[in-house]
Amino acid sequence: MNTLELKKQANEIRKSIVTAVHGAKSGHPGGSLSAADIYTYLYFAEMNVDPENPKDPNRDRFVLSKGHTAPGLYATLAHKGYFPVEDLNNLRKVGCYLQGHPDMKHIPGVDMSSGSLGQGISAAVGMAIAGKLDGADYRVYTLLGDGEIQEGQVWEAAMLAAHRKLDNLVVIVDNNGLQIDGDIAKVNSPYPIDKKFEAFNFHVINVDGHDFDALAAAFAEARATKGQPTAIVAKTVKGKDVSFMENQASWHGSAPNDEQYAVAMADLEKVGEALCQK
Repeated sequence: MNTLELKKQANEIRKSIVTAVHGAKSGHPGGSLSAADIYTYLYFAEMNVDPENPKDPNRDRFVLSKGHTAPGLYATLAHKGYFPVEDLNNLRKVGCYLQGHPDMKHIPGVDMSSGSLGQGISAAVGMAIAGKLDGADYRVYTLLGDGEIQEGQVWEAAMLAAHRKLDNLVVIVDNNGLQIDGDIAKVNSPYPIDKKFEAFNFHVINVDGHDFDALAAAFAEARATKGQPTAIVAKTVKGKDVSFMENQASWHGSAPNDEQYAVAMADLEKVGEALCQK
């Protein structure tokens, strides 16, 4: 996909995120929307994955460490073809396989169950070590929240990743600046994020997480980096492209009502119309 096609795909994924959370009357839209461009780039440009063969041993792996933003991952997997887009309407409903957090046993395309913050990166490090031991070519990607990196386990995993020189591992931090309790800088500041990862001997790239050309350059640089893992610190906007959700911590884990849903979809329709005119 070229940049314009990726933007259009990301907009469709955002529509599906909002629709799924609205239908469930619960979920986490803010961080799903902030990471939508990252999800889109990973699954439609970067990773070696095949929805027709989701358990391919040679596939790249993705671990959603901030598992509460499952609506974003599910929407991406559905649009990629892992399961019907219509199934997103059953998010968080009793008897549906699309649970509130990723479940590797029941959801096609999910490589690791996650949701307990701080633990996903450890699983990703384990996968990357396994790849090295097996002499495999697959790469491992994990997406963390910037509030999540307040967890100590994140840094234990980072220490091991650098110690084992896991250049097949890419850690992405969705730096939207907000967590459930508000501004991350006021709750328990993780800044400077880049310097912390550098101190743990990561190759670090700072990037605009909504710029597909910048994302392409960052992931290419990560592939070219040898002898150490890469951390991509992506600056993003929580609630991206939904007017009343942008930069509002209250939309971390709230579902829009019917009126708000109509406004959100109108916002996203305008984004889509603008992209079609390019």
